[in-house]
Amino acid sequence: MASVTITGVEKRFGAVQIIRGVDIDISDGEFVVLVGPSGCGKSTLLRMIAGLESISSGSISIGDRVINTVPPRDRDIAMVFQNYALYPHMSVYENIAFSQKLRNRPQGEIDRKVNEAADILNLRAFLARSPRQLSGGQRQRVAMGRALVRDAKLFLYDEPLSNLDAKLRVSMRTEIKALHQRLQTTSVYVTHDQIEAMTMADRIVVMNAGQVEQVGTPLELYDRPGNLFVADFIGSPSMNFIPGRIARENGAVLLVGQDGTRIAVPAETKASDGQAVVLGIRPEHLSLRDGTDGVAAVVEVVEPTGPNIQVFVQLAGTRVCSILAERHPFVPGQPIRLGASLTQMHLFDEKSGKRI
Repeated sequence: MASVTITGVEKRFGAVQIIRGVDIDISDGEFVVLVGPSGCGKSTLLRMIAGLESISSGSISIGDRVINTVPPRDRDIAMVFQNYALYPHMSVYENIAFSQKLRNRPQGEIDRKVNEAADILNLRAFLARSPRQLSGGQRQRVAMGRALVRDAKLFLYDEPLSNLDAKLRVSMRTEIKALHQRLQTTSVYVTHDQIEAMTMADRIVVMNAGQVEQVGTPLELYDRPGNLFVADFIGSPSMNFIPGRIARENGAVLLVGQDGTRIAVPAETKASDGQAVVLGIRPEHLSLRDGTDGVAAVVEVVEPTGPNIQVFVQLAGTRVCSILAERHPFVPGQPIRLGASLTQMHLFDEKSGKRI
């Protein structure tokens, strides 16, 4: 196993800059997820670690070794791709064993490694089958088995679950996480799915437009997003945003919404009087209030999900989503009142997008 150090890495295709000065430190044995919208540069960065793309400037090290000019085959990595990349004319055994045969390993050693990988991934009963006789999840496990037998220092995953259906994605991400916990191999995983990132990562790197927006544990990013982009990207449904201006009155601090609605915000905020800000509240942190407590809202759409109910309302001139555990018989047009604890609110500067 080995650490990975990415320092000042940039990538250009002609005049177009894709990666813009990325710095990331990945510890030995850590599972790090690169997440962001399509086109943010996460897959390009992974391919540079793998040696499949050249580095325009900066450096990447695995352990103490700078690998900028090292060929992919000599980087001691294993990669799992989105499309499995299995040989259709070979059996499962032959697919898993292929890299070992290329290296002229003894047959006894190849058998041992293939069987060990098959036992870890529950593939022993399928070793004689061809890829076309397997389900999507089984094919992905074969691709993982091929990576396992290499005993690599670093595992790279390039959106490996994108081609699977929703139920299979859930089970496969559990398998990948359990596999990492067992092997403790340093892993870098790329996905656009923030649910995958939240459930699998030791740390998440949120990328946008070729830059790193924030790095942290899943709960650090969820509880204290550093800016509006991270707050919006992490969480499903995403955080609610209510724009307005700060008003300080008699020791209290209020957000005055675009329609004049006044919402109490934490008094210790550093936002100045009159500053344009955005108030962020996660849907599950909104609750029903009685009487004159909370803020007036009007129900627009009701979506029962089983364990809870999602209620979309108009509040302070903005559409807001609330997730409620109680099964109230809401109807569109119904007036209700919603509120949130001051400790569950987030304030961002409207101009810079940064957390206040």
